[in-house]
Amino acid sequence: MRLIDITPAVSPALEGWPGDTRFASQPRWSLAQGDSCTVAAVTLSSHTGAHADAPLHYRAGGADAARLPLERYAGPARVIQCPGVEAIGPAEARRAAGAERALFRVLPAGAAAGFPRAFAALTPEGARVLVDQGLQLFGTDAPSVDPVESQALLAHHALDQGGIAILEGLALAEVPAGEYELFAFPLKWQGVDAAPVRAVLRAR
Repeated sequence: MRLIDITPAVSPALEGWPGDTRFASQPRWSLAQGDSCTVAAVTLSSHTGAHADAPLHYRAGGADAARLPLERYAGPARVIQCPGVEAIGPAEARRAAGAERALFRVLPAGAAAGFPRAFAALTPEGARVLVDQGLQLFGTDAPSVDPVESQALLAHHALDQGGIAILEGLALAEVPAGEYELFAFPLKWQGVDAAPVRAVLRAR
């Protein structure tokens, strides 16, 4: 069984959303200091690295990460390679036709080294095409499905209204386009607007 890890490594070097909480870890107990075990205290944003957005992130009263439907995050998935595209509009969205889950690689090579100054977001029109095609999950290697300057988060809302789960921050640069099985279960965080995932593909 060949597994492909599409989760970026989480460390202090991983740049998140500008102004958001940066990942940090500090030993609470340490073998090196004579304790019986090593235990770390970890600080991070709920949107660090590969993560699942919950409706609570963009809709008042929306479901939290603990209530995300797990079946959306496991099953057949299509990796779509379109690095450098300006936006994921209807034409790009139609490349997901017939897929249950679609993972779009939009960042150019080397973009994972830091927070991208610009990235291809999903347009509301593209989101509606995905909804009409019956997609269950939309994933991207970008830090958001909406543009960095967006306040209305129109793509988030369009996907939500169509019942499409959202994964962001994936590592897809080295994954050939094609059909896979996805496993990317979010942590069961109650009252939280997003949760980290360990996203893995299995070649079909």
